[in-house]
Amino acid sequence: MSDVQQVTDQGFMQLALAQARAAALEGEVPVGAVVVHQGEVIASGHNSPRRSHDPSAHAEMTALRTAAQSLGNYRLDECTLYVTLEPCVMCSGAVLNARLKRVVYGASEPKTGAAGSVLNVFSQPQLNHHTQITGGVLADECAALMQTFFEQRRAQTTAHKEPLREDALRLNEASTAEIHRLGLPAHWSRFTQTLPALQGLRLHWLDNRTEISPHAEMHVFLHGPDDWSAAYLDALRRDTPSVAVDLPGFGLSDKPKKESAHSVAWHAQVLAEFMAMHDATTMHLVAPPSMQPVVMHLQQMDLPFVTRHAHATLLHMPEALRRAPYPDKGHAAGPRALRTLLPTPPPLHH
Repeated sequence: MSDVQQVTDQGFMQLALAQARAAALEGEVPVGAVVVHQGEVIASGHNSPRRSHDPSAHAEMTALRTAAQSLGNYRLDECTLYVTLEPCVMCSGAVLNARLKRVVYGASEPKTGAAGSVLNVFSQPQLNHHTQITGGVLADECAALMQTFFEQRRAQTTAHKEPLREDALRLNEASTAEIHRLGLPAHWSRFTQTLPALQGLRLHWLDNRTEISPHAEMHVFLHGPDDWSAAYLDALRRDTPSVAVDLPGFGLSDKPKKESAHSVAWHAQVLAEFMAMHDATTMHLVAPPSMQPVVMHLQQMDLPFVTRHAHATLLHMPEALRRAPYPDKGHAAGPRALRTLLPTPPPLHH
């Protein structure tokens, strides 16, 4: 392979990697693909079987469908497919049916790869078309993205096994899965039980950071008594490094069964320990006006943060997602308690 071709392949593989990262942000296995025709990208796609409820919605399949529509022909014989992971049997079959000239992939797939790892569909002499295969382009970068994704998924699974206090409730796996189906990105979920103020309760938060840089600036989004961290999903989808925390009794955090367990001072202490855990140089705490008593407690502590009110447009989520963490009266003790403890806020202005 010439040096020019190698550079060209790496450039297009970077575009496929961007698609793979988009899949990860949606909680899908991070595989991305682009189709190139005469040196130009005519189609792109990423894994989406979970969101689309479609077992055929692999990155390659999505990109091939779009490419065929773009060219007005299901034959793609002058096209090259770039994909971050070695194609499976299904996608390899589609490649051959489309008569692609070439497939370039990144990381090998030792469990389902059909371009040489498990079997090689493309090397069968009986087939009437033979696609050229090039593997290993930016393989380390492609593999690292997959590894990070599955490490985070395993960490989330482990978190569900942490012990539950007898006086608290925790959403079961079915309820949590439904919340993710409603749009909460599973790969953003984080848990801890180590903060002293939690006294063994498990705290949940959403974290959009792909890299954790010590002493960096970050936003911390705090919900009100009628919301939880998912209210800030739109804000978290922006590039700003941000987290959105569920106070105890809210969202996916453990929920004390008794309303008397809650107090403004306790929630402020939990939040202070949570913020200190992240060790940022400056934190921008975004909170609705209803949480001003909690913020005032925080302001008496030695923490590097500035505050601003959450604009009304930030606090938005579908009603089904809003209700999902509270399947019964027991799970809703936290919201009931804070509504009693906090004064009625002035209306938020657009």
